[in-house]
Amino acid sequence: MSYRIAVRALCEFTAKTGDLDLRFTPSPTAEQGMAGHVTVALRRPVTYQREIRLQGQYAGLEVSGRADGYDTALRQVEEIKTYLGDLHAQPDNHRQLHLAQAKVYGHLLCQKNDLQYISVALVYFNIQNQQETVIRQDCTAAELADFFILLCNRYLTWAEQEAKRRCERDIALTNLTFPHPDFRPGQRQLAEAMYKASKRACCLLAQAPTGIGKTIGSLFPLLKASAAQQLDKVFFLTAKTSGRQLALHAIDTIRKSSPTLPLRTLELVAKSKACVHPDAACHGDACPLARGFYDKLAAARTAAVATPVLDKDSLRDIAAAHEICPYYLGIEMARWADIIIADYNYYFDLHALLYGLTVANDWRVAVLVDEAHNMVTRARQMYSAELSRSNLKALRKHAPPTLKKTLDSLHRNWLALEKQQDSDYLAYPDIPEKFLSALTRTCTETGLYFADNPRELAAPLQEFYLQALLFNRLAESFASHSLFDISKTDNSSTLCLRNVVPATFLQARFTAAHCCVLFSATLIPWHYYGDNLGLPEGTAWIDVDSPFGAEQLQVRIVDHVSTRYADRASSVAPIVALMARQYRTQPGNYLAFFSSFDYLEQVSSVFQQHHPDITLRLQSRRMSEEQRSDFLAQFTEESQGIGFAVLGGAFAEGIDLPGSRLIGAFIATLGLPQINPVNEQIRQRMEEMFKAGYDYTYLYPGLQKVIQAAGRVIRQTSDRGVVYLIDERYARADVRRLLPGWWSMHTSH
Repeated sequence: MSYRIAVRALCEFTAKTGDLDLRFTPSPTAEQGMAGHVTVALRRPVTYQREIRLQGQYAGLEVSGRADGYDTALRQVEEIKTYLGDLHAQPDNHRQLHLAQAKVYGHLLCQKNDLQYISVALVYFNIQNQQETVIRQDCTAAELADFFILLCNRYLTWAEQEAKRRCERDIALTNLTFPHPDFRPGQRQLAEAMYKASKRACCLLAQAPTGIGKTIGSLFPLLKASAAQQLDKVFFLTAKTSGRQLALHAIDTIRKSSPTLPLRTLELVAKSKACVHPDAACHGDACPLARGFYDKLAAARTAAVATPVLDKDSLRDIAAAHEICPYYLGIEMARWADIIIADYNYYFDLHALLYGLTVANDWRVAVLVDEAHNMVTRARQMYSAELSRSNLKALRKHAPPTLKKTLDSLHRNWLALEKQQDSDYLAYPDIPEKFLSALTRTCTETGLYFADNPRELAAPLQEFYLQALLFNRLAESFASHSLFDISKTDNSSTLCLRNVVPATFLQARFTAAHCCVLFSATLIPWHYYGDNLGLPEGTAWIDVDSPFGAEQLQVRIVDHVSTRYADRASSVAPIVALMARQYRTQPGNYLAFFSSFDYLEQVSSVFQQHHPDITLRLQSRRMSEEQRSDFLAQFTEESQGIGFAVLGGAFAEGIDLPGSRLIGAFIATLGLPQINPVNEQIRQRMEEMFKAGYDYTYLYPGLQKVIQAAGRVIRQTSDRGVVYLIDERYARADVRRLLPGWWSMHTSH
């Protein structure tokens, strides 16, 4: 059997040693790195060759890569690395890794050109002063061959193990059967559409009702298709923790039905949730789990691959046993997992780990986007940046002397923008050139300061620098898809580079995937998602038939009450009366959704005064995960009461309360985003780009939340329930046609 690996990947797997060291040291941008390579090459004589493609073999392992440069006259191969700051501050294990890469290229050149010896050189190019530092070793071909064989042997044992498991995995997946006796109604239709999307290698938008088992109905067909489509990975991406838990549960169900299936699942969580020592910096001098990380990694990796499901707790246990960082063990295991369950940002954001690995390793991946109605909002956040002048003002008081001048200049340019502004909010057609130049200088000089002072731990300066870098990076691609605006307060202002249409940024992510499926209960109208997300031509669409009938859900429209902001005070009494009447007619568990916490508190206060015997459960602001779990735990088969929650919040989607745990919902809002200067700017932009300003900004996002909240009531074919839609606007034809077709709606008086 033959195996293939890139030179860099081979060296990273076999030649990394020592501590994990993530001290904050700015590195050159990709553009600076490329320019540095060109500068070095231009200084070389005519006998110098650039970007030489090389490959070699050992015991069935094919190793390939591209050497930065080779001087035929000097017989010298060069590995060029650009850097900022003090080269002496570079960790020794980085140097050893670079040298290993250079030696492998040296061996491949000796093989290709039948050389007996060669010089291997590390060329470190300082971006700041354009100076080179060259570290050279003269090596014989035999020495380099021995080194190459050593690395290959270290990798081959692992490669053989992984190849054998991959073969067994593909055979088992080909024969995989659905883990339940039969599909639920609608579930088979969804699964077949997903299987066909993988076969056609296309994107798919799938609208499927809540409660049909979308999670297992999406994972199963793509796993089943993996062998035939030669898929390396399936990424299951979620917007919330609850989505990850549902995916893990689905994988557990599949594994129990096929206990011999050699499937490896990884859950990736945020660094802040995985970190064991949050107060320690990520390097061996500060954190015991970073010390000797790479020396211990091989044993931890071996233990990890023997664990079929690497969720947060499993990773922490394995990492603890080997005394290494659980977060970075998880990052390493992303290379060796079949299914990766993670947040959207791991594939879609600007520096997405899984997207980067997919491109670098040429993986064939299937991407599943759960609760995809969240993608527009989340993607906008990923490609937006914000700066606060109050933060800059505080920073200037304690800034290093070398940065005072540039920070003062940025502050002056910022103040100049404020003085030109008559209103509290203003959106600019372009980013003012003087301000952007001042911001770029600040980024450059702050980066150089950190490069010269790698031990500097000024957190406020680092935080502002990273925010400024993101702002500057996004400014490079500023166009009609984004807004640049300033919001003024009494003593400060906030600058925002606000993405409105993330399509431009996401298109490469969709292209990199073999297939990408976005699924949710609310994906109508299709064109709203296609336009905003930049889905490729040829994207397929499916609206899965609902397994539920109109007789299961009474949808009652209360069109004599207005929940508009101006009418809220007068709406409280009729809403309270309606809720109490329904509860006393049919006691049980209900959820009541409101547009804001203020509105929620107004209604709940009056309700408690008039109906103190009815149990109320109130969502509070900034609830922790534990508090949210406690809130849901009160909805039992035997309990009765009304839960008050905010539409679009933690309890309006992604929760499962089947049977008598929830028998009804009151939705006292149309869910429309607030009318404010920002949303009005977005409306104008949507009108310019898609001729649908109001619908794209207000109506579609609002009703999306309403349908999600209503979907909490009917979770299985045996459920029965009632939903009250409380607002006069629900009587409008343009609103009603966006509601699910299987609903039978009646006006309630």
